[in-house]
Amino acid sequence: MVLQSLVCIVAVLGCVVLFCCWMASAREDFSQFDISKEETDKLVAEVIRYVLFKTHQNSGCPIKRDELTQLVTKNYRQRALPAVVINEAKERLSSIFGYEMRELQRSRPSSTNQGRSSQQSVADAKSYILISQLPADVYSKYVEDVNTTHLTGFTFVILGVVHLAGGKIPEESLWHHLRRMGFSDCDEIHPVLGNVKQALEALVQQRYLQKDKVNGPEGSTLFYELAERALDAPVNDRIKEYISQIVKKDAATGDVD
Repeated sequence: MVLQSLVCIVAVLGCVVLFCCWMASAREDFSQFDISKEETDKLVAEVIRYVLFKTHQNSGCPIKRDELTQLVTKNYRQRALPAVVINEAKERLSSIFGYEMRELQRSRPSSTNQGRSSQQSVADAKSYILISQLPADVYSKYVEDVNTTHLTGFTFVILGVVHLAGGKIPEESLWHHLRRMGFSDCDEIHPVLGNVKQALEALVQQRYLQKDKVNGPEGSTLFYELAERALDAPVNDRIKEYISQIVKKDAATGDVD
């Protein structure tokens, strides 16, 4: 018991030392701007509050870096200050709230046709999403909202279809596959998803997908393509795992038949 107590005390002291070192490092970062501790804490808290509420309000849509930068620069003109404030907010979101503030680089549509007219900005804007750092089983048991699991399922079905098509699929082909699964682009009162077309559009807003209109000899064609959030390693790995499970299940069913 004594040994276990000593181990716990050493562990706690280690955490305290690391925290103190982190706070000292943060103060050194801010010292270059001649800003008081109260001001820096207020700026960091404002960014954290904005990220948390915006994530909840917009159903997890990525938050543009420009939005966070404007929070800082509305009252301060130091050019390097936003980056330091955002980095500090990242640290506190992780250590206090248990969230990783993941940076995403906006991906360009893969089409390079001169006649292409992208429906989204091709600017390589950076954005952020929040990812829980809890173990998957703990998150599923205590945090995950059971009322949104159908949206998660729909998301992985769509991403799985696009992934199997090579990461990009014409709109008509996508709806062809969805109709085979019982979804229709005309269905506005689906018993689970409601408006199916809006549910698909939400994946574009959340940056799992991006739309790209390509002009060809026979007119323009709208494509859906995997966007940066679907290409991010953790999500991309889950898509592959989902597809693998479906393939194994189909193979097992075939063996039984």
